This record gives sequence, structure tokens and C-alpha cells, in this order.
Amino acid sequence: MSTTLEAQTAPKNQDKKEKLPFIWQGANLYFLLVDRFNNGNKSNDVNFERNQPTGKLRGFEGGDIKGITQKIEEGYFDKLGINAIWLTPIVEQIHGGVDEGQGLTYGFHGYWTKDWTKIDPNFGTSKDLAELVEVAHSHGIRILLDAVINHTGPVTDKDPVWPSDWVRTGPQCDYKSFDSTTACTLVANLPDVLTESDQDVELPPALVAKWKSEGRYEQEMKELDDFFKKTGYPRAPRFYIIKWLTDYVREFGIDGYRADTVKHTDEKVWGEFKSQCNIAFAEWKQKNPEKVLDDNDFFTVGEVYGYGISGGKDYSFGDKKVNYFDNGFNGLINFEFRWDAEKTNEFVFNKYSEKLNNALEGYTVLNYLASHDDGNPFDSKRLRSHEAGTKLLLSPGISQVYYGDETARPLIIEGAQGDATLRSFMNWDEIPSNKDKNNVLEHWQKLGKFRKRHVSIGAGVHRVLSGNPYLFSRGFDNGTIKDVVIVGLDLPVGKKKLKVSSVFKDSTRLRDAYSGKDVTVKYGEIELDTPFTIVLLEKR
Repeated sequence: MSTTLEAQTAPKNQDKKEKLPFIWQGANLYFLLVDRFNNGNKSNDVNFERNQPTGKLRGFEGGDIKGITQKIEEGYFDKLGINAIWLTPIVEQIHGGVDEGQGLTYGFHGYWTKDWTKIDPNFGTSKDLAELVEVAHSHGIRILLDAVINHTGPVTDKDPVWPSDWVRTGPQCDYKSFDSTTACTLVANLPDVLTESDQDVELPPALVAKWKSEGRYEQEMKELDDFFKKTGYPRAPRFYIIKWLTDYVREFGIDGYRADTVKHTDEKVWGEFKSQCNIAFAEWKQKNPEKVLDDNDFFTVGEVYGYGISGGKDYSFGDKKVNYFDNGFNGLINFEFRWDAEKTNEFVFNKYSEKLNNALEGYTVLNYLASHDDGNPFDSKRLRSHEAGTKLLLSPGISQVYYGDETARPLIIEGAQGDATLRSFMNWDEIPSNKDKNNVLEHWQKLGKFRKRHVSIGAGVHRVLSGNPYLFSRGFDNGTIKDVVIVGLDLPVGKKKLKVSSVFKDSTRLRDAYSGKDVTVKYGEIELDTPFTIVLLEKR
């Protein structure tokens, strides 16, 4: 993967316009549900008469793209050290709702597509998305959208099922084999796109009628004709969807895609998707040279539910192993991290450094401790927020901060059932009182900004310098970017004397990024007096 050619380190005060070394393997990524983060435009809160009473936290709550842009402009993400944001899908959702046994639910989460070619008005407009990308880039923040290829939204009285040459409506997956994970529906009433088909299909009549009523049928058809002529692909279902999704790359210059339900299609689909994303990204860069953020390639990370870093490049279906890394993905979400996090810091750091610098060299994983659909978060009661921040933000691999991890947003909501309890609205009102909660937000901010400045944290090689006191280094050198830091954890409060001679020479001026104090290496050691148990040493 190519990398941006920037300065090795950054000074104490970070300017939002300042460019820092960035490679995806070391990113500090923020994941949010668009509808649950911040309401920037209250006039778009209700559309398509989606106003029926719903189950707790199962309707639209008002969050939108405009709200995310506002928080970027306010500097919220800069203070957290975030350099990438992943948004849940923003395409138009089904107009109706369904009750899956937990009350009426609308597609507030974005995973129930009705029309891939249009942004849902509840989330915003094309203008809003263009502004988001531009503002994010001005802050050195990359934007990832969320790609759903394998299923449409559920069928409702307002949302007819797609034709039988587009989708299957059964059987339901039992996950016992490759076929019973791919040639089936995820759940009842979630039509599964025939992504394995190479047969030409016509557009669904309901979609044609929709486009005609919106006055854009001719334009959409012209673009499809051009796409299929240019690529030579058959007019099979997956290629329509790939075209529609890569349009967001080509038009807006988004930096990456998180791919949903990856293991529910044949792996070849994702190789095809990535190749078209690369083409679209190159076209956008060529047309917008003044807007190009860096020379990184387009980034893709996949949700292969249940994949863990211990598996290396392979995911096992029982009867078949699949390597998704070699089929279109730069990284996969690591479902193992939340369990590893119950072990010692050194166990986690050493294991992940070894895996990423050997079996997964050149690739990465996305580590998380809480998410929108994992019912077993690391700290569901939010009693270990300091520990969670330390483990996540200092671990090799990409750190995925789930919105509200940094503010101890509750993950247990009375009356909410299933995954709804994980998806409450961002607890902005509680942030002023976080000072009374052991400075949780400040802790995440300090670690996040340190991580953002130093690619070695997520992408470097871990080396223990001392077991007691616990001191380690991270080093990164790809021939263009060189970066090294020392971190101390579980240190005594007050005076600390730490041996750093194996990394920093005498007279080297260092800064402890956690306390803000400056020190100079003398006789191979540094001495610090801080009220903290953490030391984050970087060159001044």
C-alpha cells in the first residue's frame, strides 16, 4: 500500500490543517450510526410517513450527515485524534417498517436498502455528503461509507419484493456450511441478492417506476449502459449494485468502504467490487487534483462475522476456508479483540504485533470493544472505560472507536430489546459531567491524539523494554516514514525513573504526551513527576 509523504512527527499543538503521516494500518477510526449521532437538520427528521410508533430505539431519531459535519467543524474529532470516520449506510431505506418481534422497526440503521442510487432524505442530501467529505478532508479525516451488496430491505406493504431473478426469499441460513451461509437469507423476510448469478436481468419494475416519478430514469439508464459497455460485465444483479456503490466514490471522493455481510457472498464478488472502487477512486483523483488528500489507495474493510485475527488470512465455514484478504480487502473486522482484551496488555500488544507483522503483513484488522450489533461488548456497564481506552488505542491494528465509547454512553437501555440497546443517541448532554467520571473523555483524547501522531502505534513493531515497570516501544519504518515511541503503563503515581537508552540517546529531548511535560534523556534514563500512571514518550 502506498503512503503519504509527510513529516515524521508533529509538534505539541496540532493544527487541524496540518498533515500527519497516515497509513490505514495505523488509523484511529470512529464508527457511528448516522441517525444516532447528531441532528444537524431537524427539517428532515420524518420522510415517507415513517412516523408510526416503534419499539424502543427502533425508529428514526433525527441524526444526519449535517450533524456529523457540524461536529467535525467544532473540532470534536480533532480532539479525539480521529483520522477516519465510518458511517452506517446512507442510501435510501425502505419506506415501511417491520416487526421482528421487538416492536415496529424502521431502517434507521441504513442496512435495509430500497434504492442504492439515492441518499435517504432522513440522512441528508448529495450536497450534504459532498460537504461532509470536503470538511472531513480539511481536518485530515478520511470518510468510509458502508456497502451492502448481498440483500435488499425487508418486504412491506410499501416495499415490494424484488423480482425472482434478482433475489431469493429462502431458505434461511443455518451457517453449517459455505452454501448454507451464502445461498440463503440472513433472516426471515430479508431477500438475498443472487450475487452468484451471471445472468442478465432487467431492472425491477418498482425501481423503474420510482426513477421515472423522480424524473431521472433516462439519466440512470444512460449511466448503466455506459458502465456495462465500459466494463463488459453481464447485467447481473451484483454488477448493478457495484456500479451504484462505486458512484459514491467517483462523485464524492470517499476514501473507503466497510463492506457488510461479506461472508454471505462468494469471495469473487469482493474482488470485483474492489477493482471498480479503485477505478472510481483514480477517476475522482484525476478530476479533482486539488482535493486529493494523499496518495493512499482506496481502502476496504470487511465484516466477516466471527472472523478473528488468530485465523490469519483464512475464515473457516467448516467445509471450506476462504481468504478474503486476497479477494479485495485491505483488512477485516476482528471479532476476537473484545475477548483478548480481558487478558493483559502485554498479551494483547505482543500477539497483535506478531500477527500483523507476519501472517497478515501488508494487511490489517479493525479492533473494537463495542459495536452496533455485538451483544457481548467488552464493558457493557461502562465500568472500565479507562482500561478500554488504553487497550484499544494502544493496540496494533486499526482502533475502532464506537460512538460514545469515549463518553461512556450507556449500552444498557431500559426497555430496549436486542441490538437496539447498543444504539442509543449520542450522550452529548453527559459530556460536561464526564469530569466527575474520572475524566474518561480526556483519557481517550490524550491517547487518541498520541495515536494519530504516531503511525507506529497501530502499524509498528511492539517490543517490551521492561516488565516492571511495564515499558515498551513501538517502531515503524517503511523507508519513507520513520516513527518510534515509548509507552509506560501501570506506573507509580508521582516520581518515575525510566530506562530508555535502547530507543533514545542521551540528550534527546522528549515529551510525555499524557502529562504534557518535557524531559531530556540523561545517562540512558528520564525522570518524570506526574499524577498519572501512564507515560507516552515522543520526540519533541
